[in-house]
Amino acid sequence: MRTVDAIVVGGGPAGSTCAWKLRAAGLEVLVLDKAAFPRTKLCAGWVTPQALRDLELDPGDYPHSFMSFEALRLHWKCLSIAARTQQHSIRRYEFDDFLLQRAGAEVVEHKVKHVREDDGDYVIDDTFRCRYLLGAAGTACPVYRNVFHDSKPREGRLQIATLEQEFAYDWQDPSCHLWFFDGGLPGYAWYVPKANGYINIGLGGIADRLKARGGHLRDHWQQFTAKLGKRGLVRYDDYRPTGYSYYLCGDMDKVRKGNAYLVGDAAGLATRDMGEGIGPAVASALRAARSIVDGDEYSLAGIDKFSELLGPSTTRERVRRWILRQGIRIDQARASSTPYSGHRVNSLSGANGSRPGGTGPRSLSE
Repeated sequence: MRTVDAIVVGGGPAGSTCAWKLRAAGLEVLVLDKAAFPRTKLCAGWVTPQALRDLELDPGDYPHSFMSFEALRLHWKCLSIAARTQQHSIRRYEFDDFLLQRAGAEVVEHKVKHVREDDGDYVIDDTFRCRYLLGAAGTACPVYRNVFHDSKPREGRLQIATLEQEFAYDWQDPSCHLWFFDGGLPGYAWYVPKANGYINIGLGGIADRLKARGGHLRDHWQQFTAKLGKRGLVRYDDYRPTGYSYYLCGDMDKVRKGNAYLVGDAAGLATRDMGEGIGPAVASALRAARSIVDGDEYSLAGIDKFSELLGPSTTRERVRRWILRQGIRIDQARASSTPYSGHRVNSLSGANGSRPGGTGPRSLSE
């Protein structure tokens, strides 16, 4: 049996950040992931300036596709604004592999199935043993399933269902576009161009509201791609979107049990307004590593439940959040008047068999 100080399950930004900091502190670290890197990872690939600071990553030192936006084009009903800001896009295929290599930890391709405690240690599949265990494998993380499932049940009202696709495309509009509550979607859709001729388009919404309306995410996808074509943003005839699910930020407690930790999407930390995952994943990973190395309390208090699109604590950011709240309240009022037709929501793959439920939060930002 292989024995190390710490095992990180999941090699995405949360897992690689944990491994990076623990290795720097002198711990022997092993990263287990079911996929070989680099691997395809569907994601809009939005990276904030704060996430880059947390990663201590200068864009000039990053050797792969990297694109910056000086404004975001936000659309809600008849209102469209070009909001000045600075945000970035990357391709997760490259970004995750870069961070994992930088971490310097040994990586083993292994699909974790079983985790058990043994005399203060954790044993994985009777093959690996460690003192510290970090669950960083997203919504379907086996550490969550084996160690935290009973003590930290997922909140169905915070579940997001998505469809998206990333592909090579000679885009002409270099702006990032976001459409909120378009066509009755209880969420938003995006157009994110990326460097070196790639683009990511997608949409996501609160799963239980889609279900309550008898909605099918693929119907929204067809409407959205038709809109992109009509606007001249994307004209493409080989759409093959993939669906998956994740959870918005809810209660931030019960993320440590003994020497086992949950970080990133395994802890359900995506921001409530934008579903941003990379920034909260990195922030939680840094806190978990400090807890192990320095003996600090592992607390996620202070990790913002909202994304700062337009700068920290600016008037424009407060206005953006207010507009978003109004849209959500209108969307909820519409949803409450729509009878449930009995249809199921399409494309909830990756949800670890869970089903949406609950009545939904008063707003994504509350």
